[in-house]
Amino acid sequence: MTLVRFSMFVTLAVMLIGSPDSIGQDESGITPPKAAVRPHELTIHNHTRVDNYYWLRNREDAEVIQYLNDENNYLDLMMKHTDEFQESLFKEITGRIKQDDNSVPYRRGDYYYHVRYEEGKEYPFYCRKKGLEGEEVVMLNGPELAEGHEFFAIGRQAVSPEQNILAYAVDTEGRRKYTVKFVDLDTGETIKDAIPEVTGNMAWAADNRTLFYAKQDPETLRSYQIYRHTLGTPVSDDVLVYEELDETFSCRVGKSRSKKYLMINSGQTLSSELRILEADNPSGEFRVFHPRERDHLYGADHFGDSFYIRTNDSATNFKLMKTGESNTGKSHWREVIAHRDDVLLRGFELFDDHMVIEERANGLMQIRIIPNDGSDEHHLDFGEPTYRARVSTNMEPDTQILRYAYSSMTTPNSTFDYDMVSRKRTLLKQEEIIGDFDSANYVTERLEATARDGVKVPISLVYRKGTRTDGSAPTLQYGYGSYGASMDATFSSSRLSLLDRGFVYAIAHIRGGQEMGRQWYEDGKLLKKKNTYNDFIDCAEHLVREGYADENRLFAMGGSAGGLLMGAVMNMRPDLFTGIVAGVPFVDVITTMLDDSIPLTTSEYDEWGNPNEKELYEYMLSYSPYDQVIAVDYPHLLVTTGLHDSQVQYWEPAKWVAKLRATKTGSSRLLLKTNMEAGHGGASGRFKRYKETALAYAFMLDLAGITK
Repeated sequence: MTLVRFSMFVTLAVMLIGSPDSIGQDESGITPPKAAVRPHELTIHNHTRVDNYYWLRNREDAEVIQYLNDENNYLDLMMKHTDEFQESLFKEITGRIKQDDNSVPYRRGDYYYHVRYEEGKEYPFYCRKKGLEGEEVVMLNGPELAEGHEFFAIGRQAVSPEQNILAYAVDTEGRRKYTVKFVDLDTGETIKDAIPEVTGNMAWAADNRTLFYAKQDPETLRSYQIYRHTLGTPVSDDVLVYEELDETFSCRVGKSRSKKYLMINSGQTLSSELRILEADNPSGEFRVFHPRERDHLYGADHFGDSFYIRTNDSATNFKLMKTGESNTGKSHWREVIAHRDDVLLRGFELFDDHMVIEERANGLMQIRIIPNDGSDEHHLDFGEPTYRARVSTNMEPDTQILRYAYSSMTTPNSTFDYDMVSRKRTLLKQEEIIGDFDSANYVTERLEATARDGVKVPISLVYRKGTRTDGSAPTLQYGYGSYGASMDATFSSSRLSLLDRGFVYAIAHIRGGQEMGRQWYEDGKLLKKKNTYNDFIDCAEHLVREGYADENRLFAMGGSAGGLLMGAVMNMRPDLFTGIVAGVPFVDVITTMLDDSIPLTTSEYDEWGNPNEKELYEYMLSYSPYDQVIAVDYPHLLVTTGLHDSQVQYWEPAKWVAKLRATKTGSSRLLLKTNMEAGHGGASGRFKRYKETALAYAFMLDLAGITK
């Protein structure tokens, strides 16, 4: 699966060269930074755009870094009156987190694996035991490995078939360029092999010494090559086994449920292709499972003597097919689960005696249990109006116990074991919220707003009991609406800091996501993209009409593609929201999608459109937040970004803020926070990341008149 611009920041002798005279002091009396104006013409389809801040693209330019630092210092000055409040919020949020905590162990063969945190530590310990009662062995000491790094992230991990070697990926910059390292789990010693500048995606062959891994293009970061590495040999000798030549596709490597096959998946928005190789023949040639076809998405897994295929061939919401090992072409596939117009087939998990299906119906995830012996199937009942449920880690198929995860806007993250025969569920762990939290003190609801074209758009919301729904409550509405990513109603302990201060929190399940099925996604992309923005506006107006929101204290938040949503909505309805938080926002749509040297561009033509085509160019231009900035009173705006962001380059939000400063009217706050050590996901570490949360909350609470 390709990375997306997806699942969330002075010197007052600022740069004045070429700055427009219209920028002066804001309402605070503090002079904001001014980015130099250096016109750069961009011409296509006989249309010329002038980008005054194109020069901000050079992260190696000292003047660019100075400007970003000036904006950070300006933000500090503008928010200084909330410093104590931010610190209080930070302590409040992190104070709810159980300091010494353990994940629920999952079984793989004779071992049980878990993650453990210690008090005061930002990073976890990755551990295992032989048997549930065995002695704990620390495989990776996160706090120790992170020492000396401003940013640190452990990515994917892969235990070898004999479970004596751990391969793991580490990123110390935030740009998602990993180094794969190895640990001998019998001795605890580091193996000298190290594979730099890779994606972190990897899979072991059956021989316990061959690792397949994916490598990205150094400029575009497109994952396009699969290599084979043999332990103990130089990385320079690694063998390229597959290269994806189509620039709109990316590829990754994995292993089947049966562990019999290695699989290379190539895919883009509308098409995919699978290659397979027996895992016990690592030097063999991968062969095509079924050739790629335009508008055909499929994925397969192997179990027993068959392949199971999830496909959208003549099935908008996908169906499940099956075929033997010797004939994998589409003509040999036979139906297991038929297509349904009202149910999206999300995924499946194969067990010795059961098949587990993840489905989405009426906007909600469902888990369906189908016995292999033909006896009655059933769905799990979750008993709440809005929630998230998903199949969790089930490494071994020889069990009748299903591990699944559940949460809602009032129920903390919970891990269950479910006996698929007796239908008994056992709660293994629920996230412990330190303090006086009681889920009974909160109310969650599911509403429907009618969009301007008559479509019903779901809204999930939560508030503390006693919060008045008479139009007097401050409200934060969150949205995303891209890539078919569904925003389920999940729990957030940090969000309690808003709810306990009288906020209503709402998720608008707008088109462009996949909550209501595949068509919901299709109706929110390309030449239908404006449905996403209209839905978000219509949901906000519905909350005001129904008394859930104070129209004078209505806030919006979105990140990445959701940041594009914020920018588009802000241009379309600058009067609607009091304040907006846009995290790592993808706001310079046209310029980015015309530059195929930028990460993710070519793989996303079928999401946003290829602006080299005139019709798509004109449509995208009509909503591109950076291009549509006008002289108007905009809402208060907090924008966050990371200097090393690999998905939305830092210069998009930086340019956007610079242009807004030069163009907007009024005295609303306009703040830019650049994390100079981080990437798309913001700060690393269990606690440090909540500094940015506290800033965003203080920004909104302050505007809502809530100061403690």
